[in-house]
Amino acid sequence: MKYKIAIIGLGYVGLPLARLFATKYPVVGFDINRKRVEELNNGHDDTLEVSDDLLTSALVNSNPTFDQKGLFCSSEMQDIADANIYIITVPTPVDKNNRPVLTPLIKASETVGQVLKKRDIVVYESTVYPGATEEDCIPVVEKTSGLVFNEDFFAGYSPERINPGDKEHTVEKILKVTAGSTPEIGKIVDALYKSVITAGTHLAPSIKVAEAAKVIENSQRDINIAFVNELAKIFNLMDINTHDVLEAAGTKWNFLPFKPGLVGGHCIGVDPYYLAQKAQEYGYHPEIILAGRRLNDSMGQYVASQVVKSMIRKNINVNGAKVLMLGITFKENCPDVRNTKIVDVVSALKDYGMEVTIYDPWANPAEVLHEYGVTCHSYLGEGQKYDAVVLGVAHNEFLKLDINSLKSENSLVFDVKGILKNADATL
Repeated sequence: MKYKIAIIGLGYVGLPLARLFATKYPVVGFDINRKRVEELNNGHDDTLEVSDDLLTSALVNSNPTFDQKGLFCSSEMQDIADANIYIITVPTPVDKNNRPVLTPLIKASETVGQVLKKRDIVVYESTVYPGATEEDCIPVVEKTSGLVFNEDFFAGYSPERINPGDKEHTVEKILKVTAGSTPEIGKIVDALYKSVITAGTHLAPSIKVAEAAKVIENSQRDINIAFVNELAKIFNLMDINTHDVLEAAGTKWNFLPFKPGLVGGHCIGVDPYYLAQKAQEYGYHPEIILAGRRLNDSMGQYVASQVVKSMIRKNINVNGAKVLMLGITFKENCPDVRNTKIVDVVSALKDYGMEVTIYDPWANPAEVLHEYGVTCHSYLGEGQKYDAVVLGVAHNEFLKLDINSLKSENSLVFDVKGILKNADATL
C-alpha cells in the first residue's frame, strides 16, 4: 500500500518528523501559523531543530503525489485532503492551575475529521494521560467525520521523544514506541515508523500502554530531579557543596547522575500533571508525583533566595542591585523558552528590589516579551558592570564568556548549573 502522510503541527516535534518521513514518502506538513509555514517553505526553521540544508533538501515546490517523496508545508486544508496517514504532533500544555489542556488536540482532531476518509489512520504523538487518544480525541474525529472508529478509520499512537537542541539524539536515532487501535493497525503503524527510525521500534500491546509509557518517562525524571533539588537544599544548610557530593556518590556504578536545577520545558515540567489528573479521576491521589512537582516548581524562588543570601554574605546591597541573568531558555543551546523557570528567578529577584538584565543569544527577544512580558537581550552592552551575575542556562557561549569583565568591584557570581570554575556560589 502506498502512503501519503500529513503531519499536523510543525513545531519542535512535527517538523523533524515531517522532514524524516519526507526522505521516503510524500509528506504535507500542516500548521495554522501561516508565518511559520512561509518560513519553512523558504528553507529556514527558527526552532533550529532542522538545519537549513536538511530542510531545503526535503522540500518540494508543490503538493506531492503518491508517487513522489518530499515535504510540502501548507496552512490550507485541501492540501491534506488526499493523505491516508494523519500524524498529530500538537502541544499538550497545562493551565494556570496545572490542569491538562487538551484544546490543541481537540482542534487538531477536528481538522483531521474534516478531511478523513475510509481506511485512513490517525496517529497521535502528543504526550497525554492513558486513555486520552481513544476517550477524548477519537470521539471528536468520529463526530466531525461521520465515520465509525475501527470500522471506517483507525488510530495509532507513537509518543514523541524529541529532545530539543540535541543534535546527537535526533528523531531517527531514538527508539520509537508504537501502538494501534487494532493488532493489524498496530503492525502497520509500527512498520511505517520502522521504515525511517534507524534506532528501531517497540510495538506496545495497546494505545493506553504506549500513552502510559510516555507519561511515566518524564515523571520519573521529574521525581529524580526533585530528589537532588531537595538534597541541594539540605546540603546548603550544612554548608556542603552538593556537586561535590554528587560527584563522589557517582563513583558507584548504579548511582543515577541527576543534578539539581530548574525544571521547565514542554515535557518534564508538564507531563506529570497529566498522569496525576488521570489518577485522581480514578480516586487515587498521587503523593510522590505531586510532591516532586511542588518541589521543582518552587526552585525559582529558592534560587533567588540563595542569590540574595550569597550577596548579603559578601556585603552587597541587595536593594537596587544590578543583576545579569545569563540565559532564559528552558535548557542549554536551544531557543525553546516554553515553560522556562528562569522567569520565576527573575521575578523573585525583582521582588527583592533588584534591576535584572537578561542576556540570551539563543532566545528570540520578541517571543520572550510576548510570553513573559520581560525584555531579553541578544547581545551584551559594552562597559556595563553588575553587582551579581547569575548563570541560569549552560549555553556554550557562556562558558567562553569573560565573566570577570562584567563584575563590579564587589560582586557575586552565582552558578545555578554548577559548571563555572570560579563561581562564588552554586546550588
